[in-house]
Amino acid sequence: MSTPALDATCLACGLTSRETPLIRLEYLDASYHICPQHLPMLIHDPASLIGALPGAEHLKPANHHD
Repeated sequence: MSTPALDATCLACGLTSRETPLIRLEYLDASYHICPQHLPMLIHDPASLIGALPGAEHLKPANHHD
């Protein structure tokens, strides 16, 4: 089992892997983490992560055809 990075926190809420599961993502040659509760923000409203995720203003929300 791997040891999580000591500074790994959810980019939306700041919780650590000791408090909630974290999903690691790679973006712009860097690693970030997000918890399952905030993953929908990344998918449906990435602009809400401006200031927390560099370049979030350039991400487009998922295109749903429901």
